[in-house]
Amino acid sequence: MSEATSAPKKGKFEGFIKGIEFIGNKFPHPFWLFVLLSLIVLFLSHWLAQKGVSVTYLAAKAGEAPKEATVAVVDLLNYDSLRTFLAGFVRTYVNFAPLGLVLTMMLSIGIVEQTGMISALMRKTILGAPNFLVTAVVAFVGINANLASDAGIIFTPVIAAAIFKALGRNPWVGIAAGYAAGAGGFTANFFIAGTEALLSGITKSAIEGVPYIPADTPTHVLINYYFMATATIVLTILTVYVTEKYTVKFLGDNEGSRDEEELKKHALTPAENRGLLCAFLALVLYIGLIVWLTYPEGSLFRNPKDGSLLPTSPLLSSVMPILFFLFFFVGSAYGIGAGTIKKGEDIPKLMAKGIAGSIGFIVVVLPASLFVELFRMSRFDVVLSVNGADWLKAWNLGGIPLLLMFIVLVTLLNFFMMSGSAKWLILAPIFVPMFAQVGFSPALTQIAYRVGDSPTNIITPLSYYLPVVIGLLEQYKKDADTEVGIGTVISMAMPYTIFYFIGFTALLIVWYLAGWPLGPGVSVSL
Repeated sequence: MSEATSAPKKGKFEGFIKGIEFIGNKFPHPFWLFVLLSLIVLFLSHWLAQKGVSVTYLAAKAGEAPKEATVAVVDLLNYDSLRTFLAGFVRTYVNFAPLGLVLTMMLSIGIVEQTGMISALMRKTILGAPNFLVTAVVAFVGINANLASDAGIIFTPVIAAAIFKALGRNPWVGIAAGYAAGAGGFTANFFIAGTEALLSGITKSAIEGVPYIPADTPTHVLINYYFMATATIVLTILTVYVTEKYTVKFLGDNEGSRDEEELKKHALTPAENRGLLCAFLALVLYIGLIVWLTYPEGSLFRNPKDGSLLPTSPLLSSVMPILFFLFFFVGSAYGIGAGTIKKGEDIPKLMAKGIAGSIGFIVVVLPASLFVELFRMSRFDVVLSVNGADWLKAWNLGGIPLLLMFIVLVTLLNFFMMSGSAKWLILAPIFVPMFAQVGFSPALTQIAYRVGDSPTNIITPLSYYLPVVIGLLEQYKKDADTEVGIGTVISMAMPYTIFYFIGFTALLIVWYLAGWPLGPGVSVSL
């Protein structure tokens, strides 16, 4: 009886997974997706402009009373619009905010990654933890591993499996915890990673030219930092809870013998330890320099008008170069100490390798930047946001219901489109101005997007990393007859997704109700 009742459930589950995979595979490559969207904007603008579509709203300016303003859809297929678009073709691409931010971050992070510092730091952290804290350390390291971009998603379950096995634990448990933390917790971090620069750059481009969003609205890379640093702790706790309460019971975790020889294979070499010491000293000196340039009255990073640091100051406007030089000096110090940097020309070579991982993004950004520019030129940003805001107000969907609706929308989209940047490039020009109309700051809309995007990374069949995880499970399976596939990974990951989604969403609701700042000088409301 039990077999007869369980078979249909398995079939339905597999059918659901296959359905998502089928639909997702029908989506075009992000490059062509943005080309298609640009063509749609062109022809839609012509049609709506012919019909005289427009909106009227109250536009506010600093120091002035709100005045009624009317914005009509602009026909992009007329000669004037096409001439303007073609004349600014290169400028649109080169000046697209996410492009410069991501390239700058990846140049410096490339040194940290290519010298081997991130790998050494992760191994030292995990290997140095007591047995009872290993799961917590794997979770914490995995969540913060996005500092190394996508490489962290792969490295964390690999090292977790090896260390769990060496400690006499089930390596599949380590794979589950490491993959969940690295992919499901990808958007949280104690550090500032390339993701921060990418998303904030897209948000910045989404508010340019929107008349009812103040020009000085914060869109720096730290606009979500307070929330994401807190989320790192919350997700670490949730990862440990799910692993020990669910994964261990589901997969089994019988203690075996501790394999000291296996642990030694992952131990740091004297050169790596020396490199980490040099990196730590460089970090201390650099932080001391920044404090010296910030703390004294009248110093470089204080506001020249009133000497303040918040809400605006040279410190916040200089976050990107400060982070660039932080990773540059710390990564270089590690490389010199570890011997991976032997001469001056090694540094630009390592930076070039770091930027190589962004080649795909550089290509996709061309049509994406043109789509965003056409969307803005057509005035769809204002027309859609005003009409959308009126609809939301009519349905009284402000506050928490609106946040929840948006989070669920992003969660569903994540099943069919994996690229977080591609989704935000499409959603930001629409929802950032629209939600600004009901009082949400761009930083709040961005964080709501991240809350919806992150937890389902580990259960979507379109994940680029599923083959890696499946390969790891095959490598460490106890029974040669055990079948390993997409369903295996998703069933292991599902409890993490559920708890991550609940934890992330609950944290955002509490944050919103409390009105806490999302980052330095950044409020939840406009």
